[in-house]
Amino acid sequence: MSAAISLRGVGPDRALRSLLHLQSSASTARTLNLIAVWRRHGETAGYRDRPFFRSPLLNRAIIVKHRLRSNEMEAFGGGQASATKVILPIDPNDLRSGAQYFFVGERGYEDLLADVGVGQQEADRRDAALLGLLDGLPSLDPFLMREKMRKEGLAPARCYFDLTQADTSRMFNFARSELAPLVGLTFNDGDTSLNDKTLKLAQKILANAGDAELEPLRESLGMAKAEFEEGVFCWKGFIYYKWTLDDLLPRVWPVAAEILRIRPTDDTSGEERLYIDAARERLNRAINLACETVRVTLKVYDDAYNDLTRNGQPKAFREFLLKAPTLFYELGERLGSVHHIVSFWGYRFPTGRRPKINFEELEDLFADFEASLNFESVGRLAA
Repeated sequence: MSAAISLRGVGPDRALRSLLHLQSSASTARTLNLIAVWRRHGETAGYRDRPFFRSPLLNRAIIVKHRLRSNEMEAFGGGQASATKVILPIDPNDLRSGAQYFFVGERGYEDLLADVGVGQQEADRRDAALLGLLDGLPSLDPFLMREKMRKEGLAPARCYFDLTQADTSRMFNFARSELAPLVGLTFNDGDTSLNDKTLKLAQKILANAGDAELEPLRESLGMAKAEFEEGVFCWKGFIYYKWTLDDLLPRVWPVAAEILRIRPTDDTSGEERLYIDAARERLNRAINLACETVRVTLKVYDDAYNDLTRNGQPKAFREFLLKAPTLFYELGERLGSVHHIVSFWGYRFPTGRRPKINFEELEDLFADFEASLNFESVGRLAA
């Protein structure tokens, strides 16, 4: 990368700390770590032949849903709580070299794209459009992201769509519990304890493994190998969404209650107070509706899974897995938006402190939350 590039830069020490932290603890909803994909899959045909970005520089970036700090908001003219941050390590083999970054859509964005080699050629326009697509998503969860890209005719290799290592570790026990009812039904190796079999199955599902040890499961579901690999990916998606909802709900309701109570610290006119009251009610309804929609959608998965584990009927679950990606819009958008609200609220108003915010800031914050909850209309898979 040329030293003349007019991007923001961070020094080697700070960059190393930041990038190592992202790699060790980043959430799937917030981070797309293309350096990690390159390190794990860079020698595979899928990685080379079906890249995420055509630009080699962008294809080894770290992309983050970033909460804007006060000094960063001016890059957007104000009124924006978060942005999509593109981090470009100077040397992806050595994070100690430092990094540079930019925000999607900030002032001078077209010039910044030209600085990183994204111009007006067809491949460049594709990459620019993809950055815009990612910026428009409420989260970077791989299941939502892949379906959005498919809708736009983009189909990178599956290796680009995975959970972060941090989230895989955090949700592992939840996945084991979810898969336990299936183990005794499908895997009857008497030499292995039920606990060990559940452990092994969870490891393989979360790793997208399609090896011989999963053959009994594939055969019981009556799926071809390619169908089964896709089905395992989708299955992991539903386990991820169930875990996310389980983790999120205890934090949603306190935030929803605070939204209904919050008042600006400065004097407000009657018209401004009417706006605040109406916006609070709209947000409360939208948050409740989003969570309820997720619960109803996940019940479709639960019903099909229970038909397999309790009744020994694989047909409904097989058909569900084959059609499941149509539900990722609904689940990913709603969970991503609610997660954004809860996460940003906790960042802006730390626990134990009385929320303090003036009317202008509160108006911008409510507008950002409402925009994130303005979902596309999507169809639901019939049970």
